[in-house]
Formats: sequence, C-alpha cells, structure tokens
Amino acid sequence: MSFNQWSIRGLQTLLIAAIALYGVDWAMLHVRIKQGTAFSTIQVHQFLATPLKGNKQEYDYDGDLPERCSRSIFPQAGYPPCWWLSRHTTEWE
Repeated sequence: MSFNQWSIRGLQTLLIAAIALYGVDWAMLHVRIKQGTAFSTIQVHQFLATPLKGNKQEYDYDGDLPERCSRSIFPQAGYPPCWWLSRHTTEWE
C-alpha cells in the first residue's frame, strides 16, 4: 500500500470513530435526560463592550448569570458541554 492509500484509510477510520463517539455521546445524554441528570448550570461572568468615539472601547461588568450546559462531550440539545463552559466562564457581548 502506498502512503496515499494509508492516509485515506486513516482519515476514514478517524471519521468513523468521531461519528461513533458522537452517537454514543448523544445516547448517553438521552439516558441522563431520563434520569434527570443531563443538564447543569455554571455561573458565567458577563461583560459588555461598548464602542466609543476615537476607536475606543468601554468595558462594563454586567454581572454573573447562570448558564445551562449539557453533561456531554459534544454540544448537545442546543447547550454547550459543561466541561468546556467551566473553563470559559467569561462572556463578552
């Protein structure tokens, strides 16, 4: 087998593994939904960036708001995963 054939086979395997992982993640979320443990909330710090004259910005603290997240690997049901949201607790508007 040549290098091109190996690389194509490797990409196909990687794609199939990613699709399978997403499917298992989706199924686990639905099991957690039935158990009532699928979602959580994390406090997110919100800031407002207001443009001013002379290409300047004013930054205002808007407060902490609870944001809902899914206990999954990938974003599911319209919510970000909790592992990602817990590492990105600052939100800019």
